[in-house]
Amino acid sequence: MKQDKKLTEDFIKAYDDLSQVLFRRFYFKLSHWERSKDLVQETFTRAWQYMEKGKEITNLKSFIYKVANNLIIDEYRRKKSVSLDVLAEAGFEVATTEGPEKILLEAETANLLKMVKKLPDKYREVIVLRYVEGLSPKKIGELVGQTENTVSVRINRGIKKLQETFSK
Repeated sequence: MKQDKKLTEDFIKAYDDLSQVLFRRFYFKLSHWERSKDLVQETFTRAWQYMEKGKEITNLKSFIYKVANNLIIDEYRRKKSVSLDVLAEAGFEVATTEGPEKILLEAETANLLKMVKKLPDKYREVIVLRYVEGLSPKKIGELVGQTENTVSVRINRGIKKLQETFSK
């Protein structure tokens, strides 16, 4: 009985910690508000069902993140043409810039977003987690099952690839 209570408490804490992060991740990947909300719920439902079966999970947050990634993959398989212009649709813009500077900044932002989308998955994922979702390399490592050092290297290499592409 005590084990069940601990399991429930851990699950609730994971939900509190990850629900918004997962929503942003789904929304970034799918550009669909309602579907993203549904997938957050589906992620936690599947994780809970797995836990109820008594199967051991060594790191609950990493497991939930893996379930979410699998749902994203399933979603891509169902829908081949997914719009990834999420940051622009999500309202990422600089409000203090006006006139020609604003137009130039918006064009550069749109160009950068296109380049981020063209990065290999291993770089794109960590860059989005770091700079869109604001997670630390250590936290990203826990979520994706890699060391903090590996994540930092991927972030740096991804940024270098972006810089090379952007300067062309």
